[in-house]
Amino acid sequence: MDHVRMDPTALLAFETRHPYQSSAKNERIRRELGITEVRYYVLLGRAARSAEGIAAHPVTARLVRERAAQRAQQRERRSAA
Repeated sequence: MDHVRMDPTALLAFETRHPYQSSAKNERIRRELGITEVRYYVLLGRAARSAEGIAAHPVTARLVRERAAQRAQQRERRSAA
């Protein structure tokens, strides 16, 4: 397997190329990056908050942070109900 390096720039570049959640994307994560989807999203969140990631891919980093904030709000509303 040819795995890409796991730095913020590479992770955000991958997300830029594959922005939508799908089973095909999950397969690419496993095949191209050599990690699970769960690990990918943990690392992607860190990359989107890092100075290096923001500098390299500001739009994608912002979108990733916004999606995470939306999911957190949804979880908060569900737990408050």
